[in-house]
Amino acid sequence: MKAGRTGAVITLAGALALVPVTAPTAQAADTGVTVSRIVINGGKPVVVGTSDVKEPPVTFRITLPSGYSTSDPFAYDAEPFLYHDTTPKAGADGGGLYMGGYTCYETSSRIADCEGSLRIDPYYRIDSNNDATTWTTGVVARLFKSNGQLKAEEYTSTSGRVQIKRWAKATVNASPEPVTKGKTLTVTGTLTRADWVKHKYTAVAAGLAHLQFCKKGSAVYTTVKSVRSGSTGALRTTVKASADGYWRWSFGGWDTTGSAVSTADYVDVR
Repeated sequence: MKAGRTGAVITLAGALALVPVTAPTAQAADTGVTVSRIVINGGKPVVVGTSDVKEPPVTFRITLPSGYSTSDPFAYDAEPFLYHDTTPKAGADGGGLYMGGYTCYETSSRIADCEGSLRIDPYYRIDSNNDATTWTTGVVARLFKSNGQLKAEEYTSTSGRVQIKRWAKATVNASPEPVTKGKTLTVTGTLTRADWVKHKYTAVAAGLAHLQFCKKGSAVYTTVKSVRSGSTGALRTTVKASADGYWRWSFGGWDTTGSAVSTADYVDVR
């Protein structure tokens, strides 16, 4: 459904939820509507947790066929969406991610530049950990008759792709505190990520985490060791205490999982 005013700005309310990337032009053959210049989340992956709704920004351009005007927002509807199915129509019907809403600014009688946001809800549509994958950018376009009935509809695909990832978290604890200079310091922690089925954070096994140290008075972290997490997501290693400073774990992430950096744990060396 769309609502708005003629002239400079038209506001449109999209369908559901969505995501990130730069995609080429998509031509809706049955409508003559072209959607181009699609940029989702600045071309970056979208990382989703267990509860918060993500609303990555989206910009795109709509070009209408002859006989239609951007000053009549009830005569057309067009927007990008995401899917990971065999066809854009099947993907849209089977769990596509749609715009939460957007506003279009007329640049000519048949061209409008639009901006809005996607809506990604880990309780709706994102309901399987297999959704942490590469999604394809599709386009749905519709034309309407003067009485409001649908005249034409077309689902098309673009070569645009976007990665949706599971949010990751890391914790750290260094002990003993304080520690005698030259003695052994044990640094532990955990590595977890969002589980969209259980709606909680569960263990990341075999994740490569880097133990990093920042000396007191400095702002630069240096990697000291790299270890892999255990089956429960546990991290553990030992180092020799040499100076006061901050310890943290850093995880670079995977194709399906976002990166994570723990808060720093300060250790006083005496």
